This record gives sequence, structure tokens and C-alpha cells, in this order.
Amino acid sequence: METPDSEKFRDSIGTITEEGKRAWVFPKKPNGRYYDKRKFISYILLAFLLLSPFIKINGNQFLMFNVLERRFNIFGFPFWPQDFHLFVVTMIIGVVFITLFTVAFGRIFCGWICPQTIFMEMVFRRIEYWIEGDRNKQRKLDRQAWNIEKIRKRILKWVIFLIISFLIANVFLAYLVGSDKLLKYISDGPLEHLSTLFPLIIFTVVFYFVFAWFREQVCIIACPYGRLQGVLLDTKSIVVAYDHKRGEGENGRKKFRKNEDRQALGYGDCIDCLQCVHVCPTGIDIRNGTQLECVNCTACIDECDHIMESINLPKGLIRYASEENIEKKVPFRLTARMKGYIAVLSILIGLLTGMLFIRNDVEATILRLPGQLYEHKDNNIISNVFTYKLVNKTTHDIEHISLKLMTHKGELKLVGTNDRFTVPKQDIAEGTLFVEINNSDLSGDRNTIEIGVYQNNQLIETTTANFLGPRSYK
Repeated sequence: METPDSEKFRDSIGTITEEGKRAWVFPKKPNGRYYDKRKFISYILLAFLLLSPFIKINGNQFLMFNVLERRFNIFGFPFWPQDFHLFVVTMIIGVVFITLFTVAFGRIFCGWICPQTIFMEMVFRRIEYWIEGDRNKQRKLDRQAWNIEKIRKRILKWVIFLIISFLIANVFLAYLVGSDKLLKYISDGPLEHLSTLFPLIIFTVVFYFVFAWFREQVCIIACPYGRLQGVLLDTKSIVVAYDHKRGEGENGRKKFRKNEDRQALGYGDCIDCLQCVHVCPTGIDIRNGTQLECVNCTACIDECDHIMESINLPKGLIRYASEENIEKKVPFRLTARMKGYIAVLSILIGLLTGMLFIRNDVEATILRLPGQLYEHKDNNIISNVFTYKLVNKTTHDIEHISLKLMTHKGELKLVGTNDRFTVPKQDIAEGTLFVEINNSDLSGDRNTIEIGVYQNNQLIETTTANFLGPRSYK
């Protein structure tokens, strides 16, 4: 069946020509109230993104995702492998939060908060406008031969893009290995840390490729969030939408003519100026309805409002609205699905808060040495050998630590150290210990013993282990 002309736009994306080649997007420089708000928010988020690895709270890096050493800091709270359940709950909260906002407000995250959009539109694109000019000048420069002007502008742009990509790669590395290590690597010189220099070069090339060439294709092709919104959106979701009822009227769109009564002729308020298309960073026509490529950046809203003002028509032809609001004038309200997501989000936040309150500064793990059975000693004493590992999650040394047997009468002996020892800050203390218990105090061949971790004789943590003994026959 032949596709209707009104639906042909769904057969391909706006950045691909009919021949299947890349259609380069030269968006017009946006301007307006929403763009001013986006700039304000973007610069705050850019500052947050660039400074977070270098901010410390109680000695902890504000944000760090050290995958190699399995150490994570989120808002100054350190997370170790033993805290993986907390990290998982935090990630689930993030997913539910984004899902809730998508159901309610569409792809607003992409247009206002996403680092890809912020860097592309508020850094690289603005540099491009500064060097090459607005849309028409960029298109003219692209079509002209490689003369001195074109070579000068392109090389200047590419060099600046490369420098910024290198700086972004360094910040990205600070998130992965820690800002202290990064600053040390810089002071030592790149040749002293070649194993880090090569990943840094790779990151720089990736960022340069994304922002200099791949650009909006990240949002259209690579990012799975665009596909996700197709599942989550419904007719009640608030998105950047074209009011087709008002814009099309009975007889469709029509170019503007002075002193013409458009309503009497049955034409809508859309004058088919194409400014909403020219300003779109992903090259779509918002008048075709909600589309995968739309990142809700609001550039089309600002441009359309400016056109409406200039021809003395009401603003809001393109605006934040739901399909129901356009079709039936239904105001936004929380749906049952939104309330469900809010309930789940509230429960998860409460769960995480409770887990953080009961989280200990020291976490102990005691395991029986693999492959070792019990040892039968004099006076009917049964001995087991264990390994212990104590993780100090704080930024200060924890001193005068001792281990004591809590559930059975017996003796606990540390190997190669005193009865009291220190767990270094943000580090691990580990070693070997023996537990000796009289066989008469054991019940069967497998017993659960509880061991307490004490600081200055004050209990700060407990852990359990399996203690093996002789099998009893009755």
C-alpha cells in the first residue's frame, strides 16, 4: 500500500537524503525566552560537570566512578564493592526518575539536561556560530571551494574543537581515576604514565568525532532513550507540540499576506515560513507531530513565537502541550501510571535513605580458609583458621581495632599482629586468625559463630562465619 504524503516523513530520518547520504544540518541560531533559560541551566550544569571531580566533601571526591579499583563516590558518599546493593538501588532510582519525567514531560531530559545536548548546543555550536556565522553563512561556506577563507575558518574551528575535546577527556578521566591521580599524572608528565596517556588520546578522539562530525546522530541513532520515549509517551504526555488545530484551520497552511483575513478564508495561523525547521538541531519538521528525532530543545517554540509576534498573531502555535490538550483542551493532570511511578520512586528513595543510615563505617568479612579442615588440639579444643578483611569507608584511620568471639566460649588469635591494630582510611586491613572452641560447646559438625569488631572496646560491627567441628553420632 502506498504511503500517504502526510506520512512519508516517517519512512526515513531527517538527516538522510533520498540517496541515503548524510544530510548535514545547519540549524539557525536560536534566540528567545526558552533559549535564555536553557543557557542559564546549561552553564550551571557545565560548571557542575567540570568541577565535580575536583570538589571534595570530608576528603571524598564529590563524584567518582573508579571502575578499575571498584570505588565509587556519589555526592561525597564513598561506595565500595561491599556497598554494591546501595549503588544498584541508586541506579534504579535514576532510571525510575527519568522514566517518570518521560511519561509526564516527554524527552525534556535530552533538551535541557543531557551532557551531549549541552556540550553540542551551548559549547561547540556557539563556537561554530562565532567562527562561521549563522545558518546561511555556514551553508554558503560549505558549498564554496577550498579557498583561504574556508581553510582558515575550518582549521580554526577544528583546532578549538580538538582542544575542548582534550579538556573534556581530562575531566572524564578525573571521574574514572580520581582528580588527585589526574593532577599527579599531569605534574609528572605524560611520558611517565603512558598507560594513561593512550586512553586519554582515545577519549579525546571519541569526543572530537562526536561533536565535530557525528553530532545530532548520537541523539537519533546511538542513544536508546529516543526509542524508549516511543514506549513511554501517551496522549497525556507534555511534549513540544505543534497545535495543528489552530495552525492548519480548515484549508491548511498559507503564506502570510498583509491585511488578509485568514480565519474568514479558512486558513490556519501557520504561515509556512519553515523557520521552525531551519532552527531545529536535528533537522525535523515539528508540524509532522511527535518524532523520534525531537529532543524537546524548544528552539522551534522560540522561533515560532517570534514569527507570531511579528505578524500580530497569538504566541503558542508551537508550545509545551499534550495531544489531549490540543485536541480536547484537557489540562495536564497526574495519570494513574504517573502516580504509580511516583509511589515506586518514593519507596525506593525511602529504602535508600534507610540503607544509608544503617550503613557502617567499617565492614567486616571473615571467611574460613579454603581447603582447610578443623584441627583437633589438646584438651578437646577444636581450631579453625579464617581470613579476615576490614574495609574502612571513612577518610580517617580507625585505630585500636580488636576482634572478639561473641557467641561461643573460646579464644580468637590474630596471626602476625597484635591484638589491636589500625584500619587505614579508605583502605583495607586483612590477615589471618585462628578461632579455638571446646568441642563440648559445639553442636554438630557445622556451627555459625559471630565475631564482633571493637574500637576501644566499643562494638562497631558484627559478622558471622562457619566453624567446622567433628561430626557427632548419637
